[in-house]
Amino acid sequence: MPALNTSSLPDLIFTLLFFFMMVTTMREVTLKVEFKVPQATELEKLEKKSLVTYIYVGKPTAEFRKQLGAESRIQLNDAFAETADIQDYIIGERASMSESDQPLMTVSLKVDQDTKMGIVTDIKEALRKAYALKINYSATLRQ
Repeated sequence: MPALNTSSLPDLIFTLLFFFMMVTTMREVTLKVEFKVPQATELEKLEKKSLVTYIYVGKPTAEFRKQLGAESRIQLNDAFAETADIQDYIIGERASMSESDQPLMTVSLKVDQDTKMGIVTDIKEALRKAYALKINYSATLRQ
């Protein structure tokens, strides 16, 4: 019986590897809050997503609701936080960027439409103290 020719096997493996690398997306943050972003008519798309830092605000998901209640909470990366933690978070995010990109950093607030404005005001005040003055509010296009 003749030997099996495996000379094209590495090509096939690298083709599959390349395919999976192209179609797979990595989720950056595990959401622990539920939010439905408000609708708006005048929207702009963010240019460089790598310069955007996200702050999520909404009601905790069902698994955390028993511990934390149903009031709106702030999520920074993968953890719940208070407004006092925002300044340190922004400083850390800014430090992880290159020096030339630091002035271009934008903070995007993904806030549930039913969240009280007091929390958003507190977040904006903390961002002001951290000198994060470029703020973006996430929204969907109103039909």
